[in-house]
Amino acid sequence: MLKKVVVIIILPFSVLFAQVARYRTEQISDPRTYAGFDSLNTRFIGNWPFGVTYAVSFDPSRNLVFCGSGGGVYVLDVSNPANPQKISEIRTRGVVHELSYQSATQRLYIAAGQGGIEIWNIANSTDPVKLGSYFISGDAYGVYVSGSYAYVAGGNSGLRVVDISNISNPSEVGYYDTPGIAYSVYVSGSYAYVADAFQGLRIINISDPSNPSESGYYDTPGDARGIFVSGSYAYVADWGSGLRIINISNPSHPLEAGYYDTPGVARGVYVLGSYAYVADAWEGLRVVNISDPANPSETGFCNTPGNADGVCVFGSYAYVADDWEGVRIVNISSPSSPQEVGYYRALGLALGISVSGSYAYIGDYWYGLRVIDISTPSSPMEVGRCYVPTGGYGVFLSGTIAYLAGGYGGLHIIDVSNPSNPQEVGYYDTPGIVNDIYVSGPYAYVADYTEGLRIINITSPSNPFEVGYFDTPGAANDVYVSGSYAYVADGSSGLRIISIANPSNPYEVGYYDTPGETYSVCVSGSYAYITDQYFGFRIIDVSNPIAPVEIGYCLTPSYAFGLHVSGSYAYVANYAGGVRIIDVSDPSNPYEVGFYDTPGSAMNVYAVGSYIFVADYSAGIQICEFLGIGIEERYRNPAGVIKLLHNPNSEVIELIFLEPVKEMLNLSLYDALGQRVRGYTVGTGSRFTLDIRQVPGGIYFLRIESKNLDKSVKVLVVE
Repeated sequence: MLKKVVVIIILPFSVLFAQVARYRTEQISDPRTYAGFDSLNTRFIGNWPFGVTYAVSFDPSRNLVFCGSGGGVYVLDVSNPANPQKISEIRTRGVVHELSYQSATQRLYIAAGQGGIEIWNIANSTDPVKLGSYFISGDAYGVYVSGSYAYVAGGNSGLRVVDISNISNPSEVGYYDTPGIAYSVYVSGSYAYVADAFQGLRIINISDPSNPSESGYYDTPGDARGIFVSGSYAYVADWGSGLRIINISNPSHPLEAGYYDTPGVARGVYVLGSYAYVADAWEGLRVVNISDPANPSETGFCNTPGNADGVCVFGSYAYVADDWEGVRIVNISSPSSPQEVGYYRALGLALGISVSGSYAYIGDYWYGLRVIDISTPSSPMEVGRCYVPTGGYGVFLSGTIAYLAGGYGGLHIIDVSNPSNPQEVGYYDTPGIVNDIYVSGPYAYVADYTEGLRIINITSPSNPFEVGYFDTPGAANDVYVSGSYAYVADGSSGLRIISIANPSNPYEVGYYDTPGETYSVCVSGSYAYITDQYFGFRIIDVSNPIAPVEIGYCLTPSYAFGLHVSGSYAYVANYAGGVRIIDVSDPSNPYEVGFYDTPGSAMNVYAVGSYIFVADYSAGIQICEFLGIGIEERYRNPAGVIKLLHNPNSEVIELIFLEPVKEMLNLSLYDALGQRVRGYTVGTGSRFTLDIRQVPGGIYFLRIESKNLDKSVKVLVVE
């Protein structure tokens, strides 16, 4: 049987999607200007974006610490290091990767990923004011300010030079496209030193900011992620190769002077005096004596509880950006015995979300339940929280009770009648890992990942007990109850339909095995709407529960996770693809009518009216509004026309670029196990045809590599 053509459309700096050719032939015209976030018929409203901590900076004159937290920054008073206090917060559009604070101007420069750079005035620390922003080409991973310029490490887009002399209207004046992925930058004199991933240290002459040029480089053995320059040396946090010390006295011929292979993964570095302080992931903070650069040695360490990503040092304290554990304050007055003295814990990872009235309830992977006031969608605020040691996954609201899936901790029953002070009133520890819950009548139906469907009597919230269970054959990810049936999204075993007419004796009546990993399920009328992690959005006719049948589907550009169905629309949390809005008015022909590319990783979604609330993993809650067809925000990508083709008799992958490729491309096709099954090399142009004859049907990943591009996209081959 012939395979259907696979069409992949690639926009500059980002892959749009990879799908089998099931589309209508159509043209998409996009004459709009460059902005930070892709969208269609959907606009950004507001966010409560706080999450894990990747970046930290310090104002020594006022004892302030700036703690990056997902898509925001907490301003902390650390005059008492043992008890840091939040005094204000900043909300950015993208995830915060690096911070640069200028004491003289009291301005904070934020590298916010796809949100570009943002500039904030912190003169009034209790009320920071945004002064300006600039969307760079690519993602802003690092920023360093010198004079009238901000030097931005722009990932695949290399080093970008932004003129900030007009703070309210910054503009790019020059760039140098480094060969790797620019993660961090440090400016000293006439040079910018760039940590360029697997291309090591790149030294860029910036004496003419409009025309930067490379003076020299040193290819470190690892993956250069962090950089600090002091005197004649550049100190590189080189991932698995530890701390590398590079002599840069001759910028055109840098040479390694010495190294110390830290026990973890070196992500960030700060140098003060005779010591380099290395953020070493799961090995915490390492203190390395660099008084002899040729022979550095570890003096001491402090094992932080999270993954140390970045570090800032002043006086007797090191401030460590510790991922899901927030910022940790370490006393380094004795370098041989650094000790943690205080911390501020930020939001963890937003996995689940449910909305009721004026509140959104977040399942926080590291903390438990968080309650967000969304009465003003443009400015949501946290009002309460309930700590659960095993964290939170899915959330279900019933009246004044929140039912929280607590992973290994089972089902947690939380009274939210006072949203500012939620209190746990009961729990039931199921035998496996609780992923999600659905409450109907006196029962909570629990999707227990390893143990199937568990039915819990919740008549007395303080004393829940199990009345029945059905051990599904796969991994129970989600459950939805309608009438006398529980519908379980059961991973590799698809959709399972279980009779719950007698809760003490549930039994399976039918199932539909989707092509991939079934993740979420909603039921309305005669239809079950499901997300298949690898195969997008599927619609199953369950009017006959004994023999369910698929009647329609719509592929999504990334992994399909959470799902909410309301009226004629299904809302899909699409991991790297944000939230996708699918018209289901004709269940046999669902199609996408809108999307919004969130800054984090969309894990779950809930829609109320035209508002869409997304649990965005490391970026908290993102709120957008579906405006209806024909009303669009600006794309991130430049103008152009895309034509989607349909050729069911072809045995090729069609690869179409919006702008012509001007360099050789290396392409590799990998199967779902990560094994390379075919390679291609193509030249310049905008359209390429890749032969997939003899490639069995299944899920594949096409990796596209060149000097300026490194992307992987999912490909479905149908026999």
